[in-house]
Amino acid sequence: MIAKPPGRRRLLLLAALLVGLLAGLLPMSPSLAAPSPTAAEVPSAQVEVDGTGLFRVWASKDYSAEQRVEAANGSLQRAAQNPGPAALEVAERNGLPVISLDGKPLLTVTRLDAPEGVSLQEQAEVWKRRLEEALGEARRQRQPDYIRRMVMRSLALLLGAFLLQRLLGALFRRTFPWAWPRPGDDSDTAARATSKGFLLKAFLRTLQAAIWIGVASAVVDLFPVSRTAVQRLRVALSDSLASPFLPLGERSYSVLDVIVLITLFLALAKGLGMLQRVLRNRVLQYTGIGKGTQEAIAFVAQYALLFIGSLVLLQLWGLDLSSLALFASVFGVALGLGLQGITKNFISGLIIIFERPIQVGDFVEIGELQGTVQKISLRCTEVVTLDRISIIVPNAEFLESQVVNWSHGSPTSRLILPIGVAYGSDCSVVRQALVEACSDYAGILADPKPKVFFKGFGDSSLNFALLVWINQPMRQYEIISDLNYRLEAVLRHRGISIPFPQRDLHLSQETLQALLASTTAPPAQQGAEPKDQEPP
Repeated sequence: MIAKPPGRRRLLLLAALLVGLLAGLLPMSPSLAAPSPTAAEVPSAQVEVDGTGLFRVWASKDYSAEQRVEAANGSLQRAAQNPGPAALEVAERNGLPVISLDGKPLLTVTRLDAPEGVSLQEQAEVWKRRLEEALGEARRQRQPDYIRRMVMRSLALLLGAFLLQRLLGALFRRTFPWAWPRPGDDSDTAARATSKGFLLKAFLRTLQAAIWIGVASAVVDLFPVSRTAVQRLRVALSDSLASPFLPLGERSYSVLDVIVLITLFLALAKGLGMLQRVLRNRVLQYTGIGKGTQEAIAFVAQYALLFIGSLVLLQLWGLDLSSLALFASVFGVALGLGLQGITKNFISGLIIIFERPIQVGDFVEIGELQGTVQKISLRCTEVVTLDRISIIVPNAEFLESQVVNWSHGSPTSRLILPIGVAYGSDCSVVRQALVEACSDYAGILADPKPKVFFKGFGDSSLNFALLVWINQPMRQYEIISDLNYRLEAVLRHRGISIPFPQRDLHLSQETLQALLASTTAPPAQQGAEPKDQEPP
């Protein structure tokens, strides 16, 4: 009996099969394509048909390389769209071989166009054969039969890319299940799984993007129209992105240079964010220092490395940092005038981080807001309320407003529960009952012990206050509710009643008789105006 391979092995086999199938469907690189130019070939230009490069020509005495190929590429493209055959000939004019297309001069072969050891006539014949092959291939690719076959191949390539993408996702999820959160996980577990599997997911997304980019380029390369359009777009983007537009110091920088710099900055910031999480979760938490101190160290390390890395990137980019002196002065004036609020919050964030009046994990109360400090950054602090709502508070609020930090120094805090009992109750029994309600309850501390104070005589009750101590400030409302349940049960069991406000109304006999007379008298006697009577 043959055992079935495990699911992971089947996925691997299917992925390999799809990769092989896609590789077989991908078009081979055309033999007419010329290699990409090197740095030494910058003055040259490329002769192409339907976006496929054939060979390169160099500048002559009278014309630049771009001028030489501009007219030739236009004539070749028109000949490629013509269903009839094109006539290519090589004739000598003024001592130089000239390639003609349908009787019209196309290209003149100069000494710079031919490598050493090759005569101009031989180079002209080589170019003629390449042009004939390229024009024949262009006419063949415009036949209906070729277009139908390439459409079917394109659909197969797209379907294969879709299946391979899904298969790679399933394979990674089975091989590395710890990198993906499960449906039943809570938010903290899901966040840890997302953080652990960031690099793995990035690698998976890169593979999937590479598959789609490769398939898209292959589909575009199948059709001459799309290939020509992409080639023109590539040339236009290259010309626009490579043109300098930002002069700084002695150099001018192009759009491509700026994009590269921004990409490097984003990669640096993302890498330092990952390094901060690793430092906080993998290194600092095993040192035994407080959580707030861990956050401060990780924060300072991240921004110090970001500053140093930015300077290194600018130097590698070729920017002279001395040219930034004017920018720094302008930036300082902007901070002083237009960015006062941001500057104030920035400085407040530094004070909070280093002085640590509040730390990550503290339970704070600022105004009507109560919650746990989740994250402290340079500009603001994230506070998660008891309703699990994240509130972003500017750092200046913690220094300019009155803040109650229940966890500062020691998380131990006192709760006061006011209680009123009916007149005539035995005060010693009430005290015993209140202490008994606090016994064996894990939410309050055994030391200091609960205390009962007789506050005084109220209008309708004897007023007491129960004092208990807790070390979980964020649970204070839950603890108060639980104690109220226990107090009500204990007092009811001991027969001690909790009164409600009462008022006694005293009426004299004369006042009572007047009220009765006013309610029983006819309307005319109660002050109603008599109706006018008509004369007889």
